[in-house]
Amino acid sequence: MTREDVTDLIYYTKVQKGIKWADVAGKVKLSKEWVTAACMGQMTLNKQQATIVGKIFSLPPEAIALLQAVPYKGSLPTAVPTDPLIYRWYEMINVYGTTIKELIHEEFGDGIMSAIDFSMDIKREPDPKGDRVNVVLSGKFLPYKTY
Repeated sequence: MTREDVTDLIYYTKVQKGIKWADVAGKVKLSKEWVTAACMGQMTLNKQQATIVGKIFSLPPEAIALLQAVPYKGSLPTAVPTDPLIYRWYEMINVYGTTIKELIHEEFGDGIMSAIDFSMDIKREPDPKGDRVNVVLSGKFLPYKTY
């Protein structure tokens, strides 16, 4: 069994049982964004978290062990994403990436926004012209050091 097999098993069970990520997150007691990333193979669960996820998705012991292993992060199936929703994020970065970089550097100086000391919040924003997706990304600023 591989970590990818565990992700497939989790997703299969989620669909079959109609499980919502927010419900899983409530039982793990962490954000739906982080728990979803962990279940999709991008984060490491501790033993207690992995056990809870294992019970929710009826996972075998070897799958629960793999949930506790450090995953290979950023593992999309292709260099340029083909899934339309993920591709739109790729497109946004292609169009606005230099603007985001310029504005962060102007405000903070030379450095990066951490994806490790990071949080994300995704919400539905009602709008009479069609509901909107509201995404807030918050990462610690890490300046480059001189030496």
